[in-house]
Formats: sequence, C-alpha cells, structure tokens
Amino acid sequence: DTVDMIDGSWRNKSFSGYDSVFHVAGIAHLKETKKNAHLYYEVNRDLAIEIANKARGEGVKQFVFLSSMSVYGMDTGVITKDTEPKPKTNYGKSKLQAENSIVHLSDENFKVCIIRSPMVYGKGCKGNFQTVVRIVKKSPIFPYVKNQRSMIYIVNLCSFVRMCVDNSLEGLFHPQNKEYVSTIDMARWISEVLNKKIYFEYIPGGGVRILRHFYTKAKKGFGSLVYDLNEPRDYCVISVEDSVKESVTV
Repeated sequence: DTVDMIDGSWRNKSFSGYDSVFHVAGIAHLKETKKNAHLYYEVNRDLAIEIANKARGEGVKQFVFLSSMSVYGMDTGVITKDTEPKPKTNYGKSKLQAENSIVHLSDENFKVCIIRSPMVYGKGCKGNFQTVVRIVKKSPIFPYVKNQRSMIYIVNLCSFVRMCVDNSLEGLFHPQNKEYVSTIDMARWISEVLNKKIYFEYIPGGGVRILRHFYTKAKKGFGSLVYDLNEPRDYCVISVEDSVKESVTV
C-alpha cells in the first residue's frame, strides 16, 4: 500500500497491522537556495521523524528509511563503513539529521533500516544519468575520461529493499550494483541503444579532467566516487550494462 505525503491526510491512515514502513518521500533534484533551505529540513528530516514515530507507536515492526550517499559530503574518493559523514548540502544535512533521530527509536520491537543509496537510475529518472543521455543524443563526440562511480539500478534497489523487509534487517546499508560504472561505458551503451556512432576524444577529456577539480557538476559527471565492494550483492538481478540500456528512452 502507498500513502501520499504531500498533504496531511496521511495522519488519518492507520499503520497498525503493517510489518514494515518504507519511507521514500523527500525533496531532491531541486537547486538549493536560501529561500528553499527550510523545505529540506521540513520534509527530509521532520516529516521522516514524524512518520517513524507514528509507525513505532502503531506497532510497525520495521522502518526502512531511504537516505543518500550525500550524507558523506564527498565528491571523490572511496567510502567505507568507517567513513565519517560530513554533509555539505542541505539535502545531505537534512538526511543525516533524520537518520540520527530515527535510529534512536530502535528497540527490540522496532527495527530501523537505513539505506544510504548512491545514484539511483532507471527509465524516467532524474539526475546525472539523463545528462549523459542528452550529451550522447546531441553530440557525436564524448570526452574520454576514466572514472568509477557507485550507482544502483532501480530494479536492483527494489530487490535490495525486498531482501531487507523479508529478513527484517536493521542497521546501515550501502547497496550498489555488482560493478562500478564508468561514464564512458555508460555513454557507449547509451549510443548502442540509440544506434548512434560516438567518438571518444582525449583532448575534450583533458579539459574535463581539469574542470572536475573546480566544478561540482564536472566532478559528479566525470569524477570517481564509490562505496567499497566488501558487502555481498546477491540482490542485484540485472547487470550494469543491461540496466543502462533498459534505462534509455529512445
């Protein structure tokens, strides 16, 4: 069952009888400004805490919270279980503050499962994946830049969430695809779906390698940021290449 969080009608919905609540409502993919900063804390933090308290009070056994890799505040590098969160954005700060409050509700009757997902992609998704698609569609040249990103296909994420619910898991998790993804591989697979010839050039790639030291967008698109691969990923049911191809709208 789904409950709309946009208005306050959810307060009239009883959570009694449900084993798990999976909370995904949030503010994202919105340019941050001083004017909209309060929205991140009202929605990503306060609403999540209120929902978790309601679930606990009405006998729900597990609360699954969709957080984000953004809580680490990193543009490049390798994130492990020992990496300390240091969010830079209101999005990341609000998610971490929600986590810190919700985890304290955990007890033997109420399990809290926090999912710090990397970039989620799939057909109709927003974010950096669509930026790569637009570049491939518009330009026959793509900058050759080697990088690695942790990402997760929406189908693999759903498989992971199902595993968490079926096994009543609790704790902090970093789900991701079985393999890291490089931007040039994404571009190649996208071009195959579009049946478009694309050329990977070193000179534009050199420019991008310089720009990613100074611009956040360049870092996000062409920098390397990964979770370590120590955790098993049996929940991944679709390969990286197939998932990218399935995500492209021709």
